[in-house]
Amino acid sequence: MNDCPNGSSKQEFTIVAFSMSSLGQLELSLGILIIYLVSILGNLTIVFLVSFVPTLHTPMYFFLVNLAVADITSTSTCVPKLLFITLTQDHRIYFSCCMMQLYFFILGADGEVFMLTSMAYDRYLAICKPLQYYTIMRRNVYIAMAASCWLLSAFNSLLHTILTSLLQFCHSHEINNFFCDLNSVIAISTSNTESRKIFIFFIVCAIFLVQFILTVISYVFIFSAILIIRSSTGRMKAFSSCTSHLITVILYYVPVFYLYMKTESEKSKEQDTLLSMIYLVLVPMLNPLVYSLRNKDVWGAIVMLTNNKMLKL
Repeated sequence: MNDCPNGSSKQEFTIVAFSMSSLGQLELSLGILIIYLVSILGNLTIVFLVSFVPTLHTPMYFFLVNLAVADITSTSTCVPKLLFITLTQDHRIYFSCCMMQLYFFILGADGEVFMLTSMAYDRYLAICKPLQYYTIMRRNVYIAMAASCWLLSAFNSLLHTILTSLLQFCHSHEINNFFCDLNSVIAISTSNTESRKIFIFFIVCAIFLVQFILTVISYVFIFSAILIIRSSTGRMKAFSSCTSHLITVILYYVPVFYLYMKTESEKSKEQDTLLSMIYLVLVPMLNPLVYSLRNKDVWGAIVMLTNNKMLKL
């Protein structure tokens, strides 16, 4: 690693974000703000309902709260800064702020992946081993699972942040994305990053790919168990208990895998930015909607709280 001639390469970066007219910037800001507010409100509603409604005090909804926290963490790390950029046209971000953004983005992204896998395992136990479900998925077990997910996410996030902070940035300080994405930051480094890219690919495979495979395996067993249920009503009831989670898995993994598994020749700034926008801004908004619109328990909790509020009035 060669030092920069001026002795300092890490004062501040410039986030390129989106190039468009003033009217386009205003429309973009308004659209992102609405999506962000809906996302935060939806995820906070999930946290509130699960916390205060006893019927939702189950392992599945405990993991759902953690998923909501992961969504809030990742989207709140990046969207406010993007809104600031589009409104003020000030594209600067200090190096320390960029590293902090990188840390919490990876923390939220990893946390979401681990929680989705934990929820898949929970659905596997509920459908394939219903008689043993509460024996296996005890309170201390699912709390330990969630804690392990966050600890692994924090360690991986810290590791990537430290390694990235050690890189040199002597020439270009322009990040071709709307936030400090790991790949975008490494792309402008003047250090030899080949070993880092190999390490990132290994980590992506070890975390995202392995967790995805574990989720797929869980659903293979789930669908196998559903198919042998004789009653069509029973099959529909079993399948409906995992459709919300299945939709969430598809919404999250499709853009992530397409973004990180593309070859260099297929990559473009516009595509990468759009895909990042989908899984960082749009998916956190859709997750609580999916669990609310397709879940009778959540609607029941909303009705119960509303009725209790009316009775107190």
